[in-house]
Amino acid sequence: MNSHPVLDPASGARTVGHDDYSLVRVPESARRSWISVAVQRFGQVSSFQQFMVGAILGYGMTFWDAVLAITVGSVLLETITILLGVAGVREGLSTSVLARWAGFGRRGSALVGMLVAISLAGWFGVQNGVFAQGMHDLAPWSSEWQWALLGGAAITAVTTYGFRTMAWVGCLTVPAFLALALVSIVDALRSHPLSELVAAEPPGPPLSLGAGVTLVSGAFVLGAIMTPDMTRFNRRASDVVKQTLLSVTLGEYAIGLIGVLLAHAARTDDVVGIVTSSSGVLGTLVLATAILKINDWNLYSSSLGLVNAVHVLTGRRVGRVPVTVALGALGTLLSAAGIVHAFAGFLTAVGMLAPPVAGIVIAEYHLVRACRPVLQDARRAGTPPPDPADWAPRALVSWAAGTAAAVAGLGSAALTSLAVAFTVQTVLGRVRVARLRAGRLRFGRFGRGGGAEASAHVTAATPKGT
Repeated sequence: MNSHPVLDPASGARTVGHDDYSLVRVPESARRSWISVAVQRFGQVSSFQQFMVGAILGYGMTFWDAVLAITVGSVLLETITILLGVAGVREGLSTSVLARWAGFGRRGSALVGMLVAISLAGWFGVQNGVFAQGMHDLAPWSSEWQWALLGGAAITAVTTYGFRTMAWVGCLTVPAFLALALVSIVDALRSHPLSELVAAEPPGPPLSLGAGVTLVSGAFVLGAIMTPDMTRFNRRASDVVKQTLLSVTLGEYAIGLIGVLLAHAARTDDVVGIVTSSSGVLGTLVLATAILKINDWNLYSSSLGLVNAVHVLTGRRVGRVPVTVALGALGTLLSAAGIVHAFAGFLTAVGMLAPPVAGIVIAEYHLVRACRPVLQDARRAGTPPPDPADWAPRALVSWAAGTAAAVAGLGSAALTSLAVAFTVQTVLGRVRVARLRAGRLRFGRFGRGGGAEASAHVTAATPKGT
């Protein structure tokens, strides 16, 4: 693994890449080709999770209503992913570290890190629980908790080695998953004409379009938010656009719509049971490869978020590897406790809390842009950016407003919470920038000396970084 020395963005201390640059900017020497990153991004989107989301959609929606829900959700996700991904490749920082300057402040970024860590540890448990359930169904003599321990330990081991090893795992498991899934799905659908499945009424209680869009967006919104964790290893912004359009479009439509058809064919939303019961060993192999190729990234980003939170809150720099092991153990316990059975409820909760974070970072980095000069100067100089203020109140206000709008049931929870947080953050940020500019102009009228003195007052009153 790359051991290129770099600087800690908070302390300026020298460190090395063995920790996968968890708190520092990824150097150019550690950047990767867009294909190696794209394979991992596609592995995230084209996962068994998408089958599950598609099956839930198909259980409560017609085929064409499900297509509409996936379309709206995919456009939203692609937009979020590209904007966040571009910020990641430019700055070379993980999501939670980038959030220090892009909206949240130093201590505020710890809240982002904790949200990511807790949520993705939960996703790790969900995916590992699905794996354990499938293996238990194939081998009833074994217990689910044994498979949960085995699967969790294997994925944790892979993740401790970092980005390079995970890239190799993705190159192996993504093609294996696609090939096995194709054979398994053909077997499950061969007795049902396609035209009949497309025209079929949903077998379960009706699901509204807004709920469907929220489900699609909530299912991958954390994957979108953690995009900088991945794209910081890209080389240019165009790489982010290419890999996002390819992976999200194909993953959401191909895998999601197949899940819809499976639900219509089997008249159930238990896609795990559908695949494993119809295809036996083959279906279980599909399950295993699907879990492995996404769950390593759930655990990886969770560890990055927690490393940043601990560093901010305690001042201690903890290693990514021991944090990964600890979170892997926690996620494994969650899967053994049956968190997978609360899948839909978990998605709904995440759909309310997570999108505002994306809206705030996007608004601050791409529209308000108060942080851009600081980050740009530091990037050109090859030095860490100066510490921002501990708290950025407007981000907390925007986050609360977005979440409140979702809880109030104003439209689609994911769409509404992101849009409200984005709008509030943009307005508050623009007002702040306009006031500072007006202050500089007003003080400048007092002449050269007065202008310099006033400029110093304005600069001192401006929060560092944001």
